[in-house]
Amino acid sequence: MQHQYLNRCLCLIRLQLTGIVILLATMASHAQSSGISSPDKKISVAVQLADGKITWQATYGNQPVILPSSLGLSTSPDGASTPWRFDSSSAITAVNEKYELFTGKKSRINYQANRRTFYFRNAAGQRVQLIYQVSNDGIGFRYFIPARDTVRIYNEQTTFTFDTATRAFLQPMQVAKTGFESTNPAYEENYRQRIPVTTASPSGWAYPALFQLPGNTWALITEAGLDGTYCATRLKNEQLSPAFRVAFPDPRETMEADGLLPRAIDSMYTPWRVINIGSIKKIMESTLGTDLAPSSVLRDPRFVIPGKASWSWIMSKDDSIVYSEQKRYIDFAADMRWKYCLIDANWDRNIGYDRIRELATYAGNKKVGLLLWYNSAGNWNTVKMTPKDKLLTHQSRQQEFALLKDMGIKGIKVDFFGGDGRSVIQYYLDILHDAAEAGLLVNFHGATLPRGWSRTYPHLVTTEGVKGFEMITFNQRDADNEANHATMLPFTRNVFDPMDFTPTNLYKIQSRVQRKTTGAFELATAVIYLSGIQHIAESPAGMSQVPPYVKQFLQQLPDRWDDVQFMEGYPGKYIVIARRAGKKWYIAGINGENTARRVQLNLSSFRSSKATCIRDGEATLGFATETGKPAAIKNIEMKAAGGFVMVLE
Repeated sequence: MQHQYLNRCLCLIRLQLTGIVILLATMASHAQSSGISSPDKKISVAVQLADGKITWQATYGNQPVILPSSLGLSTSPDGASTPWRFDSSSAITAVNEKYELFTGKKSRINYQANRRTFYFRNAAGQRVQLIYQVSNDGIGFRYFIPARDTVRIYNEQTTFTFDTATRAFLQPMQVAKTGFESTNPAYEENYRQRIPVTTASPSGWAYPALFQLPGNTWALITEAGLDGTYCATRLKNEQLSPAFRVAFPDPRETMEADGLLPRAIDSMYTPWRVINIGSIKKIMESTLGTDLAPSSVLRDPRFVIPGKASWSWIMSKDDSIVYSEQKRYIDFAADMRWKYCLIDANWDRNIGYDRIRELATYAGNKKVGLLLWYNSAGNWNTVKMTPKDKLLTHQSRQQEFALLKDMGIKGIKVDFFGGDGRSVIQYYLDILHDAAEAGLLVNFHGATLPRGWSRTYPHLVTTEGVKGFEMITFNQRDADNEANHATMLPFTRNVFDPMDFTPTNLYKIQSRVQRKTTGAFELATAVIYLSGIQHIAESPAGMSQVPPYVKQFLQQLPDRWDDVQFMEGYPGKYIVIARRAGKKWYIAGINGENTARRVQLNLSSFRSSKATCIRDGEATLGFATETGKPAAIKNIEMKAAGGFVMVLE
């Protein structure tokens, strides 16, 4: 009897053990299936759940790129995370989207990716979906919280963990309420280059953040698809830690009480967390930052006309905002065949609405459109420049924009925003929506990174969000560092989003500051930098000093690009890039170092019969040019802080 009882117990134990083995095997099998790869199978993502915590990791080929890293959101005011359980995952589906860009490196884009959704819930029954899209050039993922009531997010556990041998190229976030008239953060710091990935910044790091992994694989992190329910974020790591978490803004970066953190009245999508992966060439040719942004809101985009602009303020500052000088810059734009002229701060006081109307008519007769400056206003800065308090409400924007359209104005430049809190982001979007209804172009200055908005709002033709040329005009230290800084920006700030650096000072800065770059370097930036409206940092007097062929190059330079080829380069050292408009290719290179650099270009793939090159001349501010067969001009030497441009046809 005792023997039979013992046998029954042993059988029961075997069954229980068998059940445990089956359960473990099922979990192991499920963990193996909880992943997704790119269409070409080179990029793979694994999502796992252990002890109630969600983690992810990513590989490129056989190389780990993102080591096991946390995922999750907190809807608790204390920011604490709650244990999650895995419900299910969807089948993998294909994504195939075609869209048009007015301000990017390509005009027509076909985005292809694989998509999978992972479903989780916690003990309280709260559900969250984790949506991954993996393309051949990178990964996008975001959270979706289905809800019927108000959703608030107090913290993200999203992290990106790298091998400690990784090197980073990062811009520190500016501290809120610092800088000129308390206008920071404005994304206007220099990049720290090739620093250990374990280096920390007290205020965090700005997007895009660039990383060079062992084996010369590169990764670039940013975000896209930001709307008015979420705040803009940044990366932050602890000292000696290679784990970068998604962090929320400083509490001072808001326009109103309870205007900082994410909030939605019902279900919420977070922005896409975007990571480009591959060679530096793949990243430089990628459009992933706009691929993951929502489609255009414009019903009729015909008023979105890219171009170049004259701008008196960059050389002559505040004293130039008078009627006679603006008329001269309108004539300058007309002579250069540029589409626009920007009239900067205090135009309402120095010139007045009525005389601006006269200037708009005068400019229109010369086929030049006027752009006008505005202060974003509000209590988040102490800037006194005007017009101010014209854009704060929907009603006031409608009235002002209707007046501008009646005056013949083509667009606005809005300056000095208040940070990255949710309410500030909503203010950006409110301006964009009302400007779209009025058919006005928009340029944000003293502003956040636009995060793919140029796809959703094509009339957002450019945004500053960069330490631009104006800083070079203010002090010699920035002028001394221009070449290095300028060769960082194409690999970081300007990878996806239009950038109003205001480049191309060909002659001299009209102050005590002495520019250290060559004229050919400056000319090349007009090709290398992407901006829907390129505000050229030159005066009529300065343009009169350059050779006719340089002036002609800027008169004929396309306003929009169809395609791109990254040829060679390294962040902070040099770059050579080719851009196509129609049947012509424009190649430009700049050297960020203090020694000369020789490049040998492979031009055979362009199938061109004629090449015209403008390069550094013998004199400090001089140019040289030659025309011939591409094979005869393929060897280029760039001076220290020098450059070149080449047209293939």
